[in-house]
Amino acid sequence: MEHTIGPINELLGAVIATIGEHVPRDLTWQMLLLMFAMATGIWVLRDGWGAKGVNGRVKQRGLLHFLLPKEIYTHTSAKVDVGLYVIERLLHPIWATTFLVSVAPATESAVISGLEALWGAGPGLASHWGWMLLYSLVTLLVYDFLFYAIHYCEHNVPALWAIHKVHHSAEVLTPLTRYREHIIEGPIYAIGAALAYGFAGGLFGWLFAGSIVPATLFNIGFFAVVFGFNGAFRHYHVAFHYPKGLSRWLQSPVMHHIHHSYLDKHHDTNLAAVTSLWDRLFGTLYIPEKDEYTPWGLGPATQDQYRSLGQNIIGPFRDWAMMLRVNKKGDQQMHRE
Repeated sequence: MEHTIGPINELLGAVIATIGEHVPRDLTWQMLLLMFAMATGIWVLRDGWGAKGVNGRVKQRGLLHFLLPKEIYTHTSAKVDVGLYVIERLLHPIWATTFLVSVAPATESAVISGLEALWGAGPGLASHWGWMLLYSLVTLLVYDFLFYAIHYCEHNVPALWAIHKVHHSAEVLTPLTRYREHIIEGPIYAIGAALAYGFAGGLFGWLFAGSIVPATLFNIGFFAVVFGFNGAFRHYHVAFHYPKGLSRWLQSPVMHHIHHSYLDKHHDTNLAAVTSLWDRLFGTLYIPEKDEYTPWGLGPATQDQYRSLGQNIIGPFRDWAMMLRVNKKGDQQMHRE
């Protein structure tokens, strides 16, 4: 006998399917298992050393406390991570889809049209594995550059820092901290990603007459597989170092620990997402020493203003209002003078 599914179950099934499709790849059980396996390897090799506590300092721990320390995952900041993650995931399908179906195709068409205007029709190269890898690599580098540019502006333009400050208000790092962002910040990075995909797609679409696809592994972009675990690990409390030579090319997870530190010497460093190329080129690269002290958050002066979920949601609006009042007061003072 065929079972009839009612509208409530249909709706619930659609919601679950939609959420499943938009669970970030770095938070899938495969990537998390890889992260825990790598962390366990660090614990074994370093005899229990390598995990940072709430204070940003490394100390020796047992394996369970090393992988999942209670003081981090019960911290108020970790709870706020959960709230902001849920909000970000609910909104992500809206703005991600919006920009991918508008900005990316428009950018791709503009790039192809521009190249055709300059040099005529593309050479129509034959696609093979090597070209597919190059396409994936170029897409990654363009994305990484645009991420760097946006991130640099967020750290140096006060109105944008008011938004990005929410991410830096994290006092502990968990894999969910990667998605700790204000509701306004997600669309900004979505536009950057769409521009990157559109630019690389337009370039290679012209070269290959639209016949090339990115290299994949297990139906996932090749470089997304290679670097995907880094997304969760860079917001994980375990200090995973690369050799210094490699760190000049790729950002190790612990380099992002530095980025989240509120110490003056760590401010505005390691701004790219994957590579170290742009930070090295523009002078913002910081390769940490082994187990370097990294207290996380905004620092004692302003942390109390960004501790709860509500404070993090209204924070940018409060800061913008304060900026407007200061500017208005300055204009009035200049007018009197």
